[in-house]
Amino acid sequence: MADRFTILVTGGAGYIGSHAVLALLDNDWKVAVIDNLTTGFRWAVPDEVAFYEGDIEDSELVARIIEEQNIAAIMHFAGSIIVPESVENPLKYYHNNSAKSRSLIESAVEGGVKHFIFSSTAATYGIPEESPVTEETPQLPINPYGMSKLMTEHMLRDVSAAHAFNFCALRYFNVAGADPEARTGQSTAGATHLIKVAVEAALGKRDSVAVFGTDYDTPDGTGVRDYIHVSDLAAAHVLALEALIAEPEQNHLLNCGYGRGFSVLEVLDAVDRVTNLKINRIMDARRAGDPDSLISNNGAIMERFPWQPKHADLDKIVTHALAWERKLGEIRGE
Repeated sequence: MADRFTILVTGGAGYIGSHAVLALLDNDWKVAVIDNLTTGFRWAVPDEVAFYEGDIEDSELVARIIEEQNIAAIMHFAGSIIVPESVENPLKYYHNNSAKSRSLIESAVEGGVKHFIFSSTAATYGIPEESPVTEETPQLPINPYGMSKLMTEHMLRDVSAAHAFNFCALRYFNVAGADPEARTGQSTAGATHLIKVAVEAALGKRDSVAVFGTDYDTPDGTGVRDYIHVSDLAAAHVLALEALIAEPEQNHLLNCGYGRGFSVLEVLDAVDRVTNLKINRIMDARRAGDPDSLISNNGAIMERFPWQPKHADLDKIVTHALAWERKLGEIRGE
């Protein structure tokens, strides 16, 4: 299979997409990437990968890539991911995440692509009444980001019912860390992910880290989240691809997390521990819509796929993020 087909990775020059590209290459798949480089970086894509600078909404370009590269499956990471921005600019999110996904899915169907792996999110659950969250937890998003992703899940369900096409939607929890070999990592300026922000602060790139809310119903009063190493997440995508090919009638909608959570203060303690420094913490007000705790029940993905996370350790996640942040400084000449 790997000798004959190529996998198209949308957003493959971005954070999670670039890790998926490496995971595919490490498993002997041929890969092509489309990325408009709005938030991605050309240098994040290995030289041996066919790269197309363009937009997934450009149906003529996508059709050409499918034909030229003999695309068998699409891994779709392209999109916008900042929750507060989605509240301020909902039309951007419904365009980038929903309308463009619709165009990409149509291109896939018309091009005869049979398999589709979608980068979804735990934000589709909104503020769940239970934690850990199962796949059966009601999906009640509270912001346009979560809703834009949920709309794409629904599109995939409907298209799969109407065409010879199956899909896997992986609902990510809090993605963090970087490639253990420091080949790629979170590189976007102004990122909002806690571990990224904290290692920037540890390296003097920020003066402090804001802690949003200290009165949550959690052991230390700060929000608890399920942090998953990006390389373990990328490995799950490769297993999803193999599962879709093996069972073309089967779809998968699965949580992707470790099933345990850490509070904001526990994460900052881990960064202090790894760096042997003390980050300046600024206690701030809660952000609207942040749940007390958001942890995955990952029983379904563990049962469905032979997924064995290799990096389910907070200090390891921080160590890899820190190593990448240092390398990123060298790349940028900082």
